Amino acid sequence: MNKYISLMTSFLKLGTFTFGGGYAMIPLIEKDIVEKKKMITTNEMTDIIAVSESTPGPLAINCATFVGFKVGGFLGATISTLSVVFPSFIIILILSFFLQEFLALEYVAYAFYGIRLAVSIMVLEAGIKMAYKAQKNLLFYILALISLFISIFFTHISPSLIILVGGLVGMICTLMGYKGEEK
Repeated sequence: MNKYISLMTSFLKLGTFTFGGGYAMIPLIEKDIVEKKKMITTNEMTDIIAVSESTPGPLAINCATFVGFKVGGFLGATISTLSVVFPSFIIILILSFFLQEFLALEYVAYAFYGIRLAVSIMVLEAGIKMAYKAQKNLLFYILALISLFISIFFTHISPSLIILVGGLVGMICTLMGYKGEEK
């Protein structure tokens, strides 16, 4: 029972206080679930992130669902998913009544500017941490450089397409027998 309460409190807190979506939430999930509570390992979290990015739906919800399932099966997945969604649902429901007046406030606009900047930094941190933990071989560096180039210079290409192509290239290389020595 403790693991379900722990999942619920963690994801309620994350759902309430995290701005910027799944990429901003990843470092916070790692800090709370992996480092502090040790409910899953770093490798399991890396796998969960990879699967969450490649499945349909919002990254944060997918991560919560997969973490919950890993820790507590179907009930854990249900509790984690509802816990991460519930705070946003309530906040959006309340804000919907006052949205126009709320967005017109000058200080709110300044706050959202600061939040966007902080979220960008958190997304960058998540990417750096994932790259640091990844198996580094020639294929890793080639795909990383190509993905970075496409992301910077061809912003109209969907990140999902980049992830899909990277996964396909990795699968093809593995099926062809590429083992890539770690560096």
